[in-house]
Amino acid sequence: MRFDDYDTGAFYDELFEAPGQPRPCARILMERIHSLPETEIRSRQAAAEMALLQMGITFNVYGAEAGTERIFPFDIIPRIIPGHEWEQVEQGLRQRIKALNLFIDDIYHDQKILKDGVIPREKVLAADSYRKACQGVNPPKGIWCHITGTDLVRDLEGKFYVLEDNLRCPSGVSYVLANRQVLKRTFPLVFPKANIRAVVDYPSHLLQTLKHLAPNNHPAPTVVVWTPGIYNSAYFEHAYLAQQMGVDLVEGPDLVVDGGYVCMRTTKGLERVDVIYRRVDDDFMDPRVFRPDSLLGVPGLFEVYQAGRVALANAPGTGIADDKVIYAYVPRIISYYLGEEMILPNVQTYLCDEPEDQAYVLEHLDELVVKAANESGGYGMLIGPHSTKEQQADFAERIKAAPRNYIAQPTLSLSRAPVIVDNGFEGRHVDLRPYILYGEDIYVMPGGLTRVALKKGSLVVNSSQGGGSKDTWVLAQ
Repeated sequence: MRFDDYDTGAFYDELFEAPGQPRPCARILMERIHSLPETEIRSRQAAAEMALLQMGITFNVYGAEAGTERIFPFDIIPRIIPGHEWEQVEQGLRQRIKALNLFIDDIYHDQKILKDGVIPREKVLAADSYRKACQGVNPPKGIWCHITGTDLVRDLEGKFYVLEDNLRCPSGVSYVLANRQVLKRTFPLVFPKANIRAVVDYPSHLLQTLKHLAPNNHPAPTVVVWTPGIYNSAYFEHAYLAQQMGVDLVEGPDLVVDGGYVCMRTTKGLERVDVIYRRVDDDFMDPRVFRPDSLLGVPGLFEVYQAGRVALANAPGTGIADDKVIYAYVPRIISYYLGEEMILPNVQTYLCDEPEDQAYVLEHLDELVVKAANESGGYGMLIGPHSTKEQQADFAERIKAAPRNYIAQPTLSLSRAPVIVDNGFEGRHVDLRPYILYGEDIYVMPGGLTRVALKKGSLVVNSSQGGGSKDTWVLAQ
């Protein structure tokens, strides 16, 4: 297989400057691919898929008729980012997370940003993700968003934009680690030459981030990963990260509040837990405080957390900062708390509860992407250019009925990257989700999860909507 007939199209291509002209960052890879026999790339793709299957790299799809568990599609042609480009991305992500953390802390304490009129009060307090129970809560070390996955896209010029923030229970990092493991076997001769930055140390960074939160600076805290269970869409990841960190994976029934502390049931009796990396949403954490019908939660957990006897990552209430309406105000948030200009810009966003914005959105539904403020995974979304008149009419009614719940953005010409298809290589749209850890310092994983829309022409990269992934190579400077 060769790239001789590869068409970059009218988009920014991650590996090619023009047809037949690989970007400097991709030349070593291209030389290797062109040196292989014609059938070798397909053979290596098949071997990579088999390796992932044997590793159990799966995700669950809710409501899927053909069974809930699926193998996460993977394409062996990596996405490559030069070091100098990544440096700006890293600076922008550090800035963003620092400001969002200050925003969350302010919202649950003095609410200065609301009193000063920088963000309308009703925009925040009406958000589904605002947690009144978190008012006055002081998380360990003043950190709320310990683990973040921020979605980035490139435009026609190759400029990075932040598409959205994921601060509640961001998923996908296990696929980054597994993809890298497999690709090192796929292109073993390329890695030593290309100077690719490592991602294998993410679990150790994650463990250090969690230990940093331990109450009373416990020198050897007990850390656990809390999963909703095997039917959760990201259960594989929960188990994988617990195994990589060498900590216990627990479910709600494994935990109990005893003597004012959270304890884990073990064969030797109850063992005190100091730090919980929770992959359980706020609503289901503690039936005494949030949803009383939750069977996943631990009664009394929130009281122990308020008393400072257990740390939770991410902190309850963190979701207020990834509400898609609040996203539109992040430039103001960065300016207000840090006194700085935003390094990584937002995508232009229309707020449907603003009369002028709503009128514009309703008139241009066939051109815009409309998103529900608190949905994720590609659900609750209208992609205007690919929608029917019936779908547009449906969303118009939804917007009018609950305007606070919807935002709209221009349909971006997302960058593309080559993927293997039956007849060779074709371009498919991609985004990027880097992972940021906020502990003693802010650590940005070099790269992240490149999600790819495997359907030709599709802009939806979510795995639940038929998307796949690629390994992301960030080259050292």
